[in-house]
Amino acid sequence: MFKELRRQDRILTPEETNEILANGLYGVLSLNGDESNDYAYGVPLSYVYDGNCIYLHCAVEGQKLTQLRNNNKVSFCVVGSAVPMPEKFGMSYASAMVFGTANEVTAEEKLQFLLAFVEKYSSEYREKGKEYAVNSQHKTVGIRIDIDHISGKARKF
Repeated sequence: MFKELRRQDRILTPEETNEILANGLYGVLSLNGDESNDYAYGVPLSYVYDGNCIYLHCAVEGQKLTQLRNNNKVSFCVVGSAVPMPEKFGMSYASAMVFGTANEVTAEEKLQFLLAFVEKYSSEYREKGKEYAVNSQHKTVGIRIDIDHISGKARKF
């Protein structure tokens, strides 16, 4: 189902790939077209990776949700590093790709992953962040990507 990477010399180990996913600041969620528009849709988002799945959040309505509800097979890409190497006419980079199915989380799961966002992005404001997460639950949709396949790739000079 998933093609092998063509450049076998650039494949990252599972540990290196997990490190990119755990430490990345944002990723790009790519969605299939929907019934009114057959264009793919890619959008950069903050996220939390727990080693088994990826959590995202969004408003209670919008293009992401429309397209996810139509087709929940997605990809999610995180670029861990990218440094142009002009003298080599190339780029030094490391990235991770996730393929999976995206579903809205349950009410019980929502607060837990919102607190994980606070921990990742605002750990110095835990108490205030917890209050913010509790108060914003009703106006937030949580999305969990259940991972079917992960790959990591790097080019290092």
